[in-house]
Amino acid sequence: MHSHAHGAHVQSHAGHAHPPLEPSVLGWAMVATLGLVVAEIFGGVLGRSVALLNDAVHNLSDVPALGISYLAMRWAQRPADDEKTYGYHRAGILAAFTNATVLVLLALWLGYEAIERFRSPVAVVESWMIWTSLAALAVNGGITLALVRGRGDLNLRSILVHNFGDALSNIAIIVGAIIIHMTGLRWIDPLLGIAIGLLVLWSSIGILRQSSHILLEGRPQGMSVEDVARAVLTVPGVQEVHDVHIWSLGDAHNALSLHARIPDMHLDECERILSDIQGKVADKFGIGHTTVQLERAGLPAQSGYVMPEPFKKVESV
Repeated sequence: MHSHAHGAHVQSHAGHAHPPLEPSVLGWAMVATLGLVVAEIFGGVLGRSVALLNDAVHNLSDVPALGISYLAMRWAQRPADDEKTYGYHRAGILAAFTNATVLVLLALWLGYEAIERFRSPVAVVESWMIWTSLAALAVNGGITLALVRGRGDLNLRSILVHNFGDALSNIAIIVGAIIIHMTGLRWIDPLLGIAIGLLVLWSSIGILRQSSHILLEGRPQGMSVEDVARAVLTVPGVQEVHDVHIWSLGDAHNALSLHARIPDMHLDECERILSDIQGKVADKFGIGHTTVQLERAGLPAQSGYVMPEPFKKVESV
């Protein structure tokens, strides 16, 4: 038997919920990023800056990332159907995983290109680096501010972190161009290229770890299986809990399945216990989808229903 607790879940989180971000914001961000890429390519070629060209490629990777995230937000709004019975909540998680994988590969390529430039330094035109990076900073900073409201969503956070990293790299290029102009040190440009690559790598690994954890049915962060089992044991009538599984369907959408052993009782009493279990895990842990298999208490261990080391209610002396 199973139950849903969407109402309770929403109520328990209403105090700190943010209004959902409209997918159209990502559409405008994609258009602005395309214009920025064109500007940085011209600035990098005319200014002979590998850091600027690397940043253009970095920003170019934002375009498919924004597109995937836009589609993921649209898909996540679709209701469950007979094929996707849990709905499309993981569309955003899959988008975050894809984006992070692309960014890791891109960071490695940027590092290689910068090392090659170390071997053969090229004189850069600092003015092109500065003015192009100022324009890029305005675009990336604006996108970052527009997305900050949706930072609780892993899909949007992957875009937010990426654009924040872009803004930092723009500042680094501006400072680097000023240093090159004052000192004439050509290796500053490839050094910035390596730094940008490391920044991309660092910002992507965390998102890759989180998204893969969810895709592999991992336990939601900050939630303990033992804590959930012991909370269910506080429901009157529940004597033992075992075979507990907790997983995430996507950001803020958690599911639970478990076996609970109860004494013989009428069906209406079973329904009360199911409702109490549903309310307990929804209020305390924000779990909105609960599946419970009720079993009769007192079965012998060889029946096969008792899991190793189940959670049992401790009788007070």
